[in-house]
Amino acid sequence: MSINKVILIGRLGADPEIRYTLDGKPVASFRIATNEVIVKNGEKEILTEWHRIVAFGRLAEICGEYLTKGSQVYIEGKLRTRKFEDRQGIQRYITEIIVQNIQILGKKPQTSQTTESLTSQVESSPKLVKKDEPLPLEETEEPLIDEEDIPF
Repeated sequence: MSINKVILIGRLGADPEIRYTLDGKPVASFRIATNEVIVKNGEKEILTEWHRIVAFGRLAEICGEYLTKGSQVYIEGKLRTRKFEDRQGIQRYITEIIVQNIQILGKKPQTSQTTESLTSQVESSPKLVKKDEPLPLEETEEPLIDEEDIPF
């Protein structure tokens, strides 16, 4: 028995890129950054690691609709390393995280709603989007979370 599972919480470095396979299935790709604080010689240092993320099908559509640069996300997935040949004919390898579950964290982007109407909304726990599960529209509502509550 073996396990291939990755869990990350980080922020998007850019808006997701949405492409389509030859048979019309959506594929979203984006990168997220995770931070680690280490103490070196008595001084704190922040190490940032970038991760390549790929989502397929309905999860790709959700990423394209709701994620933007700077969005904070919780990702569950699996590592996949693939081999390809670059333009010069050199074989290269790339390791990506294939999304199985995603949860959008953080504050909602401000729209035409006023701050009063946003704060008067009933807060509910964030919903986990499963790979093979359709997402009802009412489940896309996110709770208001203060950035100071996030540990990094």
